[in-house]
Amino acid sequence: MAAQGVRASNGAAESARDREITSEQDHLDRVYDRLEEKIHEAEFLMDDAAKRGHVGTPGALAERDAQVFRAGVHLNRLNSEFEDFLFGRIDLLRGKDGVRGADGAMTSVEPADDAVADGRAEISETLHIGRLGVLDAEYSPLVIDWRAPAAAPFYRSTPLAPGRVVRRRVIRSKGRRVLGVEDDLLRPELRATLDGAELPVIGDGALMAALGQARTHSMRDIVSSIQAEQDLVIRAPAASVTEVEGGPGTGKTAVALHRAAYLLYQDRRRYAGGILIVSPTPLLVAYTEGVLPSLGEEGQVAIRAIGSLYDGVPHVTATGYDEPATARVKGSGRMTTVLRRAARGAIEQARPARAATPGGGLRVVAFGARVELDEGDLRRVKQSALGGTAPLNLLRPRARRLLLDALWTRSGGPRRHLDPELAAEARRAFDEDVSDEDAFTAFLDAWWPELTPAGVLAAMADERSLHRWARRVLRPEEVRLLHRSLAALVRGGQEAAQPAYSVHDIALLDELQAVLGVPALPRKPREADPLDQLTGLEELMPGHAAEIRRERAERLAEERREYAHVIVDEAQDLTPMQWRMIGRRGRHATWTVVGDAAQSSWPEPEEAAEARREALGSRPRRRFELTVNYRNPAEVAEIADRVLARAMPGKVPPRAVRSTGLEPRFTTAPDAPGALGATVRAEAERLLAEVDGTVGVIVAMDRRAEAAGWLAGLGERVVALGSLEAKGLEYDATLVVSPARIAGGEGAAGKPTEGTPTGLRVLYVALTRATQRLTVVCDPALDAPDEQGVPHLLRT
Repeated sequence: MAAQGVRASNGAAESARDREITSEQDHLDRVYDRLEEKIHEAEFLMDDAAKRGHVGTPGALAERDAQVFRAGVHLNRLNSEFEDFLFGRIDLLRGKDGVRGADGAMTSVEPADDAVADGRAEISETLHIGRLGVLDAEYSPLVIDWRAPAAAPFYRSTPLAPGRVVRRRVIRSKGRRVLGVEDDLLRPELRATLDGAELPVIGDGALMAALGQARTHSMRDIVSSIQAEQDLVIRAPAASVTEVEGGPGTGKTAVALHRAAYLLYQDRRRYAGGILIVSPTPLLVAYTEGVLPSLGEEGQVAIRAIGSLYDGVPHVTATGYDEPATARVKGSGRMTTVLRRAARGAIEQARPARAATPGGGLRVVAFGARVELDEGDLRRVKQSALGGTAPLNLLRPRARRLLLDALWTRSGGPRRHLDPELAAEARRAFDEDVSDEDAFTAFLDAWWPELTPAGVLAAMADERSLHRWARRVLRPEEVRLLHRSLAALVRGGQEAAQPAYSVHDIALLDELQAVLGVPALPRKPREADPLDQLTGLEELMPGHAAEIRRERAERLAEERREYAHVIVDEAQDLTPMQWRMIGRRGRHATWTVVGDAAQSSWPEPEEAAEARREALGSRPRRRFELTVNYRNPAEVAEIADRVLARAMPGKVPPRAVRSTGLEPRFTTAPDAPGALGATVRAEAERLLAEVDGTVGVIVAMDRRAEAAGWLAGLGERVVALGSLEAKGLEYDATLVVSPARIAGGEGAAGKPTEGTPTGLRVLYVALTRATQRLTVVCDPALDAPDEQGVPHLLRT
């Protein structure tokens, strides 16, 4: 911008900055004045709707209801205050065709041929970008909604492909006050003017400023700093499957959340069936759940951890993890065969506690005569009923009918009634007579019980039965692992109100629910929802509106079984059984799938890939790759890349875009009892003093409870978490404890461990959580640190 000469320094720069802040403050004041006008309009609509209710006709009441609902929703959105309602601005050249869209902005992407002359250009259009669109009284845009097509150049324009954009500005504000501005000049070769004055450029770029902000335990939206390759994903058409690959720090999770908000904005009617976002852990759900409301979207999107997807009765949420070997068995697609055999076997084994006849058969009385079926008859009837294609619980009516058929035949009814009409009448009477017998009903309930997924899983804890059902499907050592886990689950369930299911058990329960079938649930009574009633005025009650919307969203999520769009975060970690579970929720959906093979904790990628293909079906694919690491400074990324080279040789890591000059710190705990915990606590205290935001202490999964004890009393800014729980999270500083233990594997005598491929990928995740500082604490017995304290696995 040398030609313009306005990137001044010292006092002149401060003066220019102050003038620009004042200019943006004036515009923000206009925006809030207009918002207040719209609030008054919405309040008027509310009053007018209330008056319509006095007319008393059904049409007037329905009209009032609809008007109140629309006005109430609008008023709530207008009354919401965001940290930065207005966050961006672009200054544009004149467009090629001069056509304007519905939002009042020019639709042309490229400038007019004569927009630039002799290196000079006049700014023809200035657009401010915000969380909601705002028009002035003349329907000219004061703010463009960030999801609108006119806002796309704010995210996509680059110096190499600027389009019409000359200057891009990020505006930092809090409430109604502008705090600062940061500019990017995309056409530095131009001498651009705005209203006759040269276009000033303030600051060195907004992205670096945003990356340096302190983290909290909640994700911030990236709406003001979305980059071009991220915006391409967010705005990609949703008519198929959008697959996104990206390494640590490339913004995959944030992009997925912003994509949900964008899709609802673009086609709210199409996605009224709901959008499901599947996250790997409850920690990531808690971390991200505040983003969508800040983007102006809530209620239509369900963010659920993989351990809470099961919708059976009772509802089960799992947070625990199995040992890796056990998880590998439970997650395998081969479990579908074992589960089907177990469900069928539970029906085949079912019989009354006390036989109705001495031979173990069934005895009923019809028309005063005794009719009996022996055990062989009953076995043949049950096998015939099991030949049906419906889920097992839904085959019960078929089994009842076949049972009555066999009793009718044994009674001699078909021989006695040759006339078809008389035979039909006699058969109806026979069925009614038998069905009214308590003995028959009790027998049927015990002989073909209504199975539950939890009940079948518990039945699999019987060692002999499990071996029979898993024969030629699982290896003997896999059966032993599975039996040990299920037996412990049953024992735990006897001591507690509910068994302590693992996240892998949830997929087994869901598969069994599909095998067994879900009987129609009785409609639960609930309190009247204000949005379902005639007035809807409760929607506006101070302090209650957010609670009402949240309760409504939770109820809709509970009732929903399938979704219009499914977004899968950290898809590389899903097991085949988990892919089947998610696939059942998106059979008619469009999909967005984000992940990174280099961060996968699942050891059988080929099997998971096949299950993924089955879940996504034959829909066409659209693939994107995110290549820039915005989270980690280069000093941290360089250490993590050493592990990546071990875990996946040849894999190209994402490029870190900044450097802090702060090298990672390595330290080794003394080889003494309790020394590791004391060292971790001391290093955590050091990091808390060095950063303003959060500190994450990442340990091997079996050390989570122990690590929480080490950190007791240090406050809310520090958190201990297992390596598998760290997916998608970020902290100002991270402390990684014993890389060798996280990476797994057993070293030979006198040699350090090399880790397993899966364990190395998990370690790679742990090392890429920091936005500022990284500390590694070595266990001297496992990590083989050198003189500088660098553990074996992190040395080049």
